[in-house]
Amino acid sequence: MMKVVAVVSLVLVLVLVARPGEAITCEQVTHELEPCVPYLTQGGTPSSSCCSGVKNLGSIPTQQDRRTACNCVKSAAGHFPNLKPDAATSLPGRCGVSLPFPISSSTNCNSIP
Repeated sequence: MMKVVAVVSLVLVLVLVARPGEAITCEQVTHELEPCVPYLTQGGTPSSSCCSGVKNLGSIPTQQDRRTACNCVKSAAGHFPNLKPDAATSLPGRCGVSLPFPISSSTNCNSIP
């Protein structure tokens, strides 16, 4: 579990460090969503830092970066056997954000506009 949290944290850190014009990386995506792990695995209420990361992912400007982020989220979700599907589905709405892809290990990321 600690390895997954560490990986997710690393990915999220890299997302925040991306400069305009550079492609998004899984490290960046993980960095954005790392604060959401407690909510996604235990339920409750997402933290403000979690929602901030979700909002950042919701504002990804290019189709390629949205698809990359989707694949990163899909891969990370597969590493959490205790991921609560209802929490994952409700997270964007709980944060007042619309994501261009669901937080799921079964998303077809090639269909993301």
